[in-house]
Amino acid sequence: MATTRIISMHINRGKTIAQCLTERTDYAENPEKTDGGELISAYECDPKTADAEFLFSKRQYKTITGREQKSDVIAYQIRQSFKPGEVTPEQANEIGYELVTRFLKGRHAFLVCTHCDKSHIHSHIIFNSTSLDCKRKFRDFLGSGRAIARLSDTICLEHGLSIIEEPKRGKKSYNKWLGDQAKPSHRELLRLAIDDALAKKPADFGAFLKLILDAGYEIKRGKNIALCRQDQKRYIRLSSLGEEYSEDVIRAVLAGEKAHKPRRIIFQTAPQKVNLLVDIQAKLQAGKGVGYERWAKVFNLKQIAQTVNYLTEHGLLEYNTLAEKTESATAQYNQLSAQIKAAEKRLAEIAILKTHIINYAKTRVVYAAYRKAGYSKKYLAEHESDILLHKAAKKAFDDLGVKKLPTVRSLQAEYATLLSEKKEVYANYRQARDNMKVLLTAKANVDRLLGTDKRESGKDKEHEQR
Repeated sequence: MATTRIISMHINRGKTIAQCLTERTDYAENPEKTDGGELISAYECDPKTADAEFLFSKRQYKTITGREQKSDVIAYQIRQSFKPGEVTPEQANEIGYELVTRFLKGRHAFLVCTHCDKSHIHSHIIFNSTSLDCKRKFRDFLGSGRAIARLSDTICLEHGLSIIEEPKRGKKSYNKWLGDQAKPSHRELLRLAIDDALAKKPADFGAFLKLILDAGYEIKRGKNIALCRQDQKRYIRLSSLGEEYSEDVIRAVLAGEKAHKPRRIIFQTAPQKVNLLVDIQAKLQAGKGVGYERWAKVFNLKQIAQTVNYLTEHGLLEYNTLAEKTESATAQYNQLSAQIKAAEKRLAEIAILKTHIINYAKTRVVYAAYRKAGYSKKYLAEHESDILLHKAAKKAFDDLGVKKLPTVRSLQAEYATLLSEKKEVYANYRQARDNMKVLLTAKANVDRLLGTDKRESGKDKEHEQR
């Protein structure tokens, strides 16, 4: 499931076009957000010099057309955000690239920078407002946001991802959009601390406040009691937490006059995924600098710890067990993939066959009259489209090896059954794919740590030399 938004990027007050373009592209290409720059793809521009290339095209536009830029729009940005845990960063970058390619039809240079520093993976797609031929400008037409959303949904369905069935217009806060994946607010944390304190059944209000102090909160007394933790900037009044958390209600609960109803909110955190270790030496030889080396060392340490945690949790500390599990997961994925491809092939055949059967039935009378007229050229000229449809249908039946034509109703029933089965298999397919990727990544990391991958590559080279 992906949400999209198109944003016009304007010239900031007191800054030049060059400065604005540099700031926007630098933020999107931030290596700390894009896996060291690995999650950046581009079309008709170099990510390192995209800001300069965009600026040059604008100067060329003025030279070629003789027109001055009237608006202060220098580029456009499409933000595409995915549901946490549904796609990998690489998939998100691929989908973003496909989205902007199909939307712009290759007329504008663009960057696709996928950020994986949040629980939800999202892409910043920046494209030049000036076309590649430097003769036109992109016009943000009425309804462009809806057009991008529909195209994004289409591409998500093609990749087997979910979509928002009934999208509602209007803005929604970041935390509400994240839902259960959202980080708990300071107010929610305070409510949870109060719930824990009341669950311990303190003798009186003073004992209750002591439990709150032990939980790390400072207390400010006054007309209303307010609480604050070290990581908070402001105090929070009890009266602002809701009726169940007001001072009067808490005192009534402690006196046994009222039962406390704690808020049942479960905060989920996105599971840490296992990433491949970075081949630091190879990256340094490719031209990466000292800063990248420092980042890569820290990144590798984190991934080694994450790999060990995953192997421990799933009982895969024995290498042979890990290899067998990886092989089994790969085989299951390939089997489900083949099943889906077979279903898709048959669905396409049914769609084509159904069209030709309908065309064949509609043009049968015309073609019979054409044959009865001795294949008259005059009759052909008068009914050429119907006759060509009839011939195309007959050829399609021969190519598909259809001897007896099925009914359209039976084809529709088969299509519905296949589509339903395919949707059921897709859920298992996605789970098998994710499971296989994690296992393959974990095994690759183990092989690198043990030096197995180098030994195997050395054997392959030795075999090739022989």
